[in-house]
Amino acid sequence: MPSTSLGLLISDVAGYLLDTNVLSELLKKRPEPAVVRALNVVPAEDLFTSSICVMELRRGTRRHPGGERLWGRIERELLARVHILAFGEREAVLAGDIGAELAAEGQPVGTEDALIAATAMAHGLVVATRNTGHFSRVKTLRVINWWP
Repeated sequence: MPSTSLGLLISDVAGYLLDTNVLSELLKKRPEPAVVRALNVVPAEDLFTSSICVMELRRGTRRHPGGERLWGRIERELLARVHILAFGEREAVLAGDIGAELAAEGQPVGTEDALIAATAMAHGLVVATRNTGHFSRVKTLRVINWWP
């Protein structure tokens, strides 16, 4: 199934929706090399994130000392390099379905995760995340973890 010798990509996808933890990994002084390698292999036009991830990043910077400086860095180094997908009616309906189905199975999912999963599904994207446990419960959602 992987389409590269690195085993970092999934074939036949429209692109990758980068979860908040992938984006924040890149802000570290020493980001995980496997994550950096994966992002270097994926064409820039295939990298996306959700407006929900933008909200999570912003919320984090507002709680951080020096948050405005950090937010500027996020805008320049991360958000300027990915396509940001808006959350609309189609995504809202999918998120409602995801939340209801998982709750009925006794496996409720966090609101943000349902919104991010719905955004990826609405656009035919694979979610790149370290939190595979949260997202892998969503039927038909494709998920990849670039950490070793």
